[in-house]
Amino acid sequence: MSLSRRDFIKLSIASATAASIGLSLPKKVESKEIVDKWVKGTCRFCGTGCGVYVGVKDGKVVAIKGNPEAKTNFGFLCVKGFLAYKCMYHPDRLKYPMIRQKDGKFKRVSWDEALDYVAKKFKYFHKKYGKDSVAYYGSGQCTTEESYTFNKLWKGGFRSNMVEGNPRLCMASAVGGYITTFGSDEPVGSYADIENAKCIFLVGSNTSECHPIIFRRIMRHKLRNPDVKIIVCEPRKTNTAKIADLWLPVDPGTDLAVFHSMAREIIKNNWHDKKFIDAHTRITDGKNVYSFDKYVEFVEQFKPEVVEKLTRCPAENIRKAAKWFATSGATMTLWTMGLNQRTRGVWANNLIHNLHLITGNICKPGADSFSLTGQPNACGGVRETGSLCHLLPGTKPVKDKKWRTHVEKVWGLKPGTIDPKPGFHTMKMFDSLGGENDPNKPIKAMLTSTTNPAQSLPNLNRYIKGMKDAFLVVLDIFPTKTTQLADVVLPAAFLYEKGGVYGCSERRSQLTEKAVNPPGEAKPDIWIAAQIAKRMGFEKLIPWNMDDSMKANEMAWTDYITVTKDSDHSLWGATYDRLKKEKAGIQWPCPYPGHPGTYKRYVRGMDPMFEHEEFKRFFGKKIPDDAKIYFYMDKKGEGRANIWLRPYKGPAEVPDAEYPFYLTTGRVIAHWHTGTMTMRIPEIARSYPYAYIEIHPDDARKYNIFEGDLVEVISRRGKAILPARITKNSLPGVLFVPWFDQEISRMINFVCNDAVDPGSKEPEFKIAAVKIRKYSGSIQMKEKVIISDINSSYY
Repeated sequence: MSLSRRDFIKLSIASATAASIGLSLPKKVESKEIVDKWVKGTCRFCGTGCGVYVGVKDGKVVAIKGNPEAKTNFGFLCVKGFLAYKCMYHPDRLKYPMIRQKDGKFKRVSWDEALDYVAKKFKYFHKKYGKDSVAYYGSGQCTTEESYTFNKLWKGGFRSNMVEGNPRLCMASAVGGYITTFGSDEPVGSYADIENAKCIFLVGSNTSECHPIIFRRIMRHKLRNPDVKIIVCEPRKTNTAKIADLWLPVDPGTDLAVFHSMAREIIKNNWHDKKFIDAHTRITDGKNVYSFDKYVEFVEQFKPEVVEKLTRCPAENIRKAAKWFATSGATMTLWTMGLNQRTRGVWANNLIHNLHLITGNICKPGADSFSLTGQPNACGGVRETGSLCHLLPGTKPVKDKKWRTHVEKVWGLKPGTIDPKPGFHTMKMFDSLGGENDPNKPIKAMLTSTTNPAQSLPNLNRYIKGMKDAFLVVLDIFPTKTTQLADVVLPAAFLYEKGGVYGCSERRSQLTEKAVNPPGEAKPDIWIAAQIAKRMGFEKLIPWNMDDSMKANEMAWTDYITVTKDSDHSLWGATYDRLKKEKAGIQWPCPYPGHPGTYKRYVRGMDPMFEHEEFKRFFGKKIPDDAKIYFYMDKKGEGRANIWLRPYKGPAEVPDAEYPFYLTTGRVIAHWHTGTMTMRIPEIARSYPYAYIEIHPDDARKYNIFEGDLVEVISRRGKAILPARITKNSLPGVLFVPWFDQEISRMINFVCNDAVDPGSKEPEFKIAAVKIRKYSGSIQMKEKVIISDINSSYY
């Protein structure tokens, strides 16, 4: 299907704003292709989890349309989802395994040759440098079965916890926030709360561009219910902020003070729910438990006028936001990377939960504190399968002896096989990656799957050499900045060429059926993982090494849900046969076949874990018979959630005389992550052909910068050169750059800060202190940059 630029703009608008007033997508951009069959699936991009049907004709995908029965998107799609199939047939697709030769060039080899070579190298490193010398770095874009398989191979086979994934870079702080507040990861509620909310608080989320279908739901709800209040807290007045009833502008990284100030106003005006606080929460700083009076005393320091001086958020706006939040009757907060990608991301998450707990805006329809996931399977694939260095499947820590023993038993391993010591988190893992001759780099080899760390890591200058010197195996569908550093490139299948399960932000798992065959000799990642396992002597552990990807997927899925059977994250009732039949997937906990899935957790009558005797027995939970709300994963066994006393702490870097600006980064509506797929879709590439830097007019005047001029942005770590976009969207002193561009001089991640949150280990992508200078006047930009030559160099 062809789509003109005019159609594209209309579709973008329809997806992001106009369609949100309740109208259907314009008919001219609905899929009208005549196909041989439509295959049920899930969108390949963000964490919304839009249900789709993939149109197949003559063995090729020719169209995608929304699934009207999907509970996530009700048939609507954004422009990325609608056009995703177009990148599948781009001539740059990797089709054959390749090994880099001594002359630095790649040579096409057979699968046997490539896999034997990888297995031989891994065995060599294991023998010479130990089990932790070979690392796995996966993605929230792998299927659940793929993440589970790699995780099982590493932790159960290699006995190594050197397992990480890129959700560490985007969602780890949300995980930390949920676990430290409620005792268990992932939201209490669901997207369905949007339509029941009376007030919606959007924090650190440009929802209109990053989750356009969720934004459509919010807008439609607002249109139908004009009294619903929308509050947006952001440093930039994005398209999302433009529809708000109230904008809370803040300097990046200072909003913790705003949240505390809102809590102060809520209590001061007696808008809090003392009954809920007394019955279901405790006040704590992590060491001690305090009275509510102590919390009142603590937040008193955050007077709105004081906070205004610290954050630039007007005191009156804080007061109004506090009132709307507390008195609406049902408030829902949604956030994403703006809250998470911080050195105090876990604390920021805690403080949002605090607001919900002190007002009783939780565990009832329309009221929830809800983290939106950035990637399509960060929740289902990486978080829930425990494919991180400190976790096991079921989202339980490797340090937990009881859960380790349980996993070892299900996996058929000898007791003590799984290492109780966590591996390295992502930034430490890449900092430890290097060549054999470097004694300071204990990790000598890495396999990456479905991700592009050579473009997506912050402070790239620090990590490129390690990737280049180490033995690097890359699984992907296109040449990328990471394949430019690789020793072996293995061609991977696209989602619709292999099938598999994605689990989205609202705990919903949905199955995509295989629709077509991959091109050339490309293979599903699960097949590649199983073949490596076979060659390294772990065929019994990973027996799903057959060519039939859906059969392999089903075996892996069944293995996985067996681990979760009696846990609070139970997917035992979500069998593969059932996922094939379900039009909208299933939300966990789903502890037995026939269970409909769970809309809201911790509420008797809605959450099946209240009555799940095996779960309660295994975890030692005693839920009182008269408890209507009970946070059963509370570590203290009291069924309470934690209201945290978190002191104010700003970002790792703040502007100073030498670096006087805040830099923040993010996505645009059209592009996905590093642009390797979306930049190969012509309509999308034309709409955003290169990145840019947003500058407030006041700042532009000071530096004599005009629209289109090239501006050099410099931090203590690196620099980038981008064309200026003069706009009042950002506060004066705040710059914004999107990070999709593959042109190395415009790659903003060289500038970003890699300081991490001490709890979640998530880096502070969103905040860096920088300086700028006018580099030149406007020039013809190099547009739509992609890496087509597998033998091209990184720099």
